[in-house]
Amino acid sequence: MPLVSTAEIVGAGVVVAFNVITLEHAEAIALGAERVGAAAILQISHNAVRFHVGSLHPIAAATAAVARESSARLALHFDHVEDLALLQQAADAGFSSAMFDAGALPYAENVAATAAAAQWAHEAGLWLEAELGHVGGKPGAPASAHAEGVRTDPEEAVAFVAATRVDALAVAVGSTHAMTTRSARLDHDLIAQLAAGLDVPLVLHGSSGVPDDELRRAAAAGIRKINVGTALNIAYTGAVRAALSPGSSSSSTDPRRYLTPARDAMADVVAHLLSVLSP
Repeated sequence: MPLVSTAEIVGAGVVVAFNVITLEHAEAIALGAERVGAAAILQISHNAVRFHVGSLHPIAAATAAVARESSARLALHFDHVEDLALLQQAADAGFSSAMFDAGALPYAENVAATAAAAQWAHEAGLWLEAELGHVGGKPGAPASAHAEGVRTDPEEAVAFVAATRVDALAVAVGSTHAMTTRSARLDHDLIAQLAAGLDVPLVLHGSSGVPDDELRRAAAAGIRKINVGTALNIAYTGAVRAALSPGSSSSSTDPRRYLTPARDAMADVVAHLLSVLSP
């Protein structure tokens, strides 16, 4: 199926965006989405580009090819881009959207950098997401997602969206990047307040650590895009460890022997999370 735009998928309801690091990630996301008949977003982060020796186009081309071969409705998103020059490769690489991350900058600098990124993105036909507040787990962020001053301020968010003209806003409401336990508790009243005051979709980063019931409540309160990465990596590495453990029966050096169960494990996570958030 041809790639669907992120704007179209987000406009149709709550969607989960899953991080792609390797080809197996992309295949697992497509397989999981096909299994439950749901749309999804495949997103490649700036960190994933660094892993792929700084080259965006090879992993983007492979991910887009997987999506086009799938029967599921899938979009391609460039996540947490910190460099405007790298962002400007997105349109040629097949992305319909990107998240420009200037969240570590002081507010005024964040506004200026994000506004410039949004202007370029819109001229290039891309939907642009930005971030306001401090989602836990990022370098330089407060240690706790519940620390004072960390969460997104509703009035500041309204001013930020008006000044930057972004199409979606990632908000800090209690989640933390790279959590390996699903114990996060979100500020649902704040989510509802932000949703009521803004006319752009809200995005939840760090969703791997958020339990199913909290995800459902967040969606009901106004979150429209839910980002998941670490949950896939937990499944991936767990399956690889099991296949290569001293007690396993296989002594094969063929990577397909451990990457196949790794891909299957990730597909199970994708299918589960998409089912949790299905209407």
